[in-house]
Amino acid sequence: MLIEKEVNPSFEDFIFDWDHKFYFLVGGYGSSKSYHVALKLILKLLQEKRTALVVREVFDTIRDSCYSLLEEIVIDMGLDTRIKFTASPMQVRFPNGSKIIFKGMDKPSKLKSINNVSIVWIEECSEVKYEGFKELLGRLRHPSLSLHMILSTNPVSKDNWTYKHFFKNEKKKTFILDDEELYKKRIVVRNNTYYHHSLADDNLFLPKSYIEQLEELKTYDIDLYRIARKGRFGINGRRVLPQFEARPHYEVLQAIGNIKNPIKRVGFDFGFEDSYNALLRLAVDDKEKILYIYWEYYKNQMTDDRTAIEIAEFKSTQELIRADGAEPKTIKYFNQQGFNIRRAKKFPGSRLQNTKKVKRFKKIICSEDCINTVDELKDLTYAVDKNGEIIEDEFNIDPHTFSAIWYGLDGYEVADIKEQKYANSVYEKGKGVIKNTSTDPYNRKGGSVF
Repeated sequence: MLIEKEVNPSFEDFIFDWDHKFYFLVGGYGSSKSYHVALKLILKLLQEKRTALVVREVFDTIRDSCYSLLEEIVIDMGLDTRIKFTASPMQVRFPNGSKIIFKGMDKPSKLKSINNVSIVWIEECSEVKYEGFKELLGRLRHPSLSLHMILSTNPVSKDNWTYKHFFKNEKKKTFILDDEELYKKRIVVRNNTYYHHSLADDNLFLPKSYIEQLEELKTYDIDLYRIARKGRFGINGRRVLPQFEARPHYEVLQAIGNIKNPIKRVGFDFGFEDSYNALLRLAVDDKEKILYIYWEYYKNQMTDDRTAIEIAEFKSTQELIRADGAEPKTIKYFNQQGFNIRRAKKFPGSRLQNTKKVKRFKKIICSEDCINTVDELKDLTYAVDKNGEIIEDEFNIDPHTFSAIWYGLDGYEVADIKEQKYANSVYEKGKGVIKNTSTDPYNRKGGSVF
């Protein structure tokens, strides 16, 4: 049977390519990636008798997205008399015995009854949890047919598992593909994975007004513009520490060595099951207002006795450790084991005050050897409320290394701009500020469509 269907040229190669196990499609809004995944699926199941599984994180979202899209394409191709759609259970059945079944990851128990699935399509895969992705990999099996998993998504934060699994994970030091290479080449094959990047410009069926609407995002929502218009991974939201940077370990040690009177600190945040023990060595250049982070210990599911063995060097150095005051029992244990450790102050509003303190540093320079600190802090962003306003003491993740910095800096204050202005000025009674003695070049006047 001859079937004619007009497609966007940028997807022609993708539709007919079945040589790889994984297909990862990422792109901006309106790029037609989901449409062409659905079309690819229909054509394959017409050719071969297969069972395909279509998944979204929430089952109730499937009917108005994947199911509806598949039905639209079948009707458009004039195959609605041969390919049957049933609402309960939600399925698509083909004349050759192929079928498409639909499941939501919000009901994982329903996956246990699935057998002989040779193709899985995870729509909006960034919404699915990493554990769910691994569970689906286990369900992808057939005694004789080739196995394929198709993942489609709009780009999200680089903290998302999709980026860490298919591109790079700095914490685990894994590198597969630079996303910039994908944006440039548009199609890349790496490690049995077919990567495809698309934009609204690739969809020749879109009205011009839609693209103009996406362009308007640049004027009022730069994060959404990056996602919707440019189709790129990045940082979602406002960064907490825009002055944070990672440098080679030897450079950090050299910079600390050049500080005349460095303030050395150690901070310890306790954790066990899902959280982490985060122990950091810090150095402060008080004159230049630079915070250096040059050593880390970062582990979870560690009992106190095991942790004490692994950080035993602090017993011999007797460095003062300032630790999470909410864990007095743990602090007492480490004291009994010979560690020089004390509680850092905690009080209502201390999270916000500590965050503001760290933000006052002109620079925060971290050794690249502190991979977990870099991973947590380089793209740390504020959480937002239902109105889209930032919450100044809540973040997109639980940053244990940030808490360790709070505790380590307990008792140390970073002068803010107002304090620096008056500290660098000479006063004369009745005349106010008469001379600015600041050497800071920035302190010239004493501080100055979906």
